[in-house]
Amino acid sequence: MGGGARGVASGAWRVDAGGGDHRVASGDDSSGPRRTGERVAGLPRGPHSATGGRATARRKKDPTLIADLKRCVDPETAGNPCSDEKWVRSRLRGLSQALDRRACPTTIGRLLRDADYGLRSHRKVLHTGKHHAERDRQFHHLAEQRDDFRRTGDPHISVDTKKKELIGQFRNPGQTWRPAGQGEAVNDHDFPTDAQGRAAPYGVYDQERHAGHVRVTLSSDTADLAVDTVAEWWDLNRAHYPQAKRLLITADSGGSNGSRSRRYKKRLQDLADQTGLEITVCHYPPGTSKWNPIEHRLFSQISRTWAGHVLSTLLILLGWIRRTSTQTGLTVTATHTDQNYETGLKVSKAEFKAIQLTRNTVCPQWNYTIRPKPKNTE
Repeated sequence: MGGGARGVASGAWRVDAGGGDHRVASGDDSSGPRRTGERVAGLPRGPHSATGGRATARRKKDPTLIADLKRCVDPETAGNPCSDEKWVRSRLRGLSQALDRRACPTTIGRLLRDADYGLRSHRKVLHTGKHHAERDRQFHHLAEQRDDFRRTGDPHISVDTKKKELIGQFRNPGQTWRPAGQGEAVNDHDFPTDAQGRAAPYGVYDQERHAGHVRVTLSSDTADLAVDTVAEWWDLNRAHYPQAKRLLITADSGGSNGSRSRRYKKRLQDLADQTGLEITVCHYPPGTSKWNPIEHRLFSQISRTWAGHVLSTLLILLGWIRRTSTQTGLTVTATHTDQNYETGLKVSKAEFKAIQLTRNTVCPQWNYTIRPKPKNTE
């Protein structure tokens, strides 16, 4: 913004501390309320806006219309850092009224689009926490690891848990095409006690094959669920990697696959022993989970697929996951497990010491490799 020296442009809408909706004109120190749609001070009246009423004839061209319109929507007047006033998005009808109806709302929308304006939502790009000192170094290491596994033809996957979903007659954001007045009825409150259960979908995204796999449980989201899902994915897809000797897993630093979870490492050792794969894990630094490919290449597509549809049963939830696809060829498989995943399971010092774990020299707190235990030849 331009700072305190920049004046408030004519026609800006503001919300004061009391929540009132007022107009502010250039040079106007008045804070009193005005009627919605009152014309903007300083803007010339249109040819049809004489004091006596609307003129019978309109001019086909208004040379000042576009300039006046830009004054009303100037992004620099989006807020005043020297006060508690904030400008809210003006509706096309409100802009038409502010311009004294010199153009209809449809025309104003077209003029704004022609001037490269458009409706904009907030962008969550401002980092609120302190950047980790080794954040950039870890991202470079992640890229190098992917390139290395891609060159050798070994699989590299992205893993995470999707947002948990209540199973039942609950509202699911989005809209679907239905006859007028026939929207599906849902509960007026989202009480967990009314749900059949809370589904925890744990996903695996194969970045080379552009394919996903999701394992859904109504139990807890634990390290056992995370590793069991990877093991299930490998059983379904090992034919695509007949020569594989290594597996790269990229995951967040927290949750069931957290970088500090001893149980997660213990279960990965079990998986390495079972498959014979050398498993390398690279965790994203704290606060950077949105860069995990599974978030925007798999989970976002699942959310778009079932948007507006009630997830009334677990079978319906699984069906929508399996139907997820994109024009770029995304395919998704999904399974359900009745296994009860206990929380709070501990790993003893002896068990943890037996893990064949080697930490990388680059950001060792986030990068490590677990190798299969040597087979007993006796």
